Amino acid sequence: MNSLVRTKELYKDFDDVSAVDGVGFEVEKGEVFGFLGPNGAGKTTTVRMITGVLEPDSGEIWVNGKNVLQNPVEAKKEVGIAPEVSNVYGEMTGWQNLMFMGQLYDVPEDEREARGKDLLELFGLHDRRDDEVKGYSKGMKKRLVLAMALIHDPPLLFLDEPTSGLDVQSRRLIKERIRDMKRQGKTIFLTTHDIPVANELCDRVALINHGKIAVIDTPESLKGAMEETQSVEVRFEENPDFSDLEGLENVEKVEKDQNKFRIYTDTPVETQRSLLNFADEEDHRVTAIKTLGPSLEDAFVEFTGSDE
Repeated sequence: MNSLVRTKELYKDFDDVSAVDGVGFEVEKGEVFGFLGPNGAGKTTTVRMITGVLEPDSGEIWVNGKNVLQNPVEAKKEVGIAPEVSNVYGEMTGWQNLMFMGQLYDVPEDEREARGKDLLELFGLHDRRDDEVKGYSKGMKKRLVLAMALIHDPPLLFLDEPTSGLDVQSRRLIKERIRDMKRQGKTIFLTTHDIPVANELCDRVALINHGKIAVIDTPESLKGAMEETQSVEVRFEENPDFSDLEGLENVEKVEKDQNKFRIYTDTPVETQRSLLNFADEEDHRVTAIKTLGPSLEDAFVEFTGSDE
């Protein structure tokens, strides 16, 4: 079996509300697997069941060949979890937090100290190892949480919104470390609302909505399945009226983002021509124009019916 995670027919209800409705999928060894869906779609409930925090009403879960329901303790040892909300202790130093997590996983002292030193250097925290964590920035806490999730060297890592709310430098560092872990053979289960991050990092993504898996595929295949969803992005020196653009021939929808418009159409070449003719006739200067293919965000909206 080449899959590190396998779920089958997972069901979970809360007060007669179906949170997870027959979810089943596999995560292959060594891949970065994205798990995307709108709020309330069932992402968190599914992850909590896979990681042994929550018991399903029915179904099967296997992690690295271990049955999570029958052998929860052994299965949990295969997993490292980096939650979105920091689980560090502010009154303890970075080093103390890391060593405490190693003790919880029964990592031998010599091994956890050697690995802890390497992890702090890897995540750029070694110089602050003896500082109390309450003085860390949000980005530093995120990096420490990742280090703590790796202290027992698990084959599978669950990351919940790892880049959310971070500065550019911290986001770049964490994304690079995710790539490093993949190169080292780690399997990454990435739960995120950040569609560009999923597009950039994930080998495959699963889109979940209303407790059901809508689709699982590579980002490129999902975008390719929507080839008809094309658009033209245009910028004007001075913005025209929104209704004027909506009235152009073959225009299906118009979206505005500050000083640029995205115009959805089945005929992008003709639409570009119409835009340039419109600009010439109405004395609007076009400063930039280009054709865009479908994005992962477009696929997300199409398959889940939500733009959250």
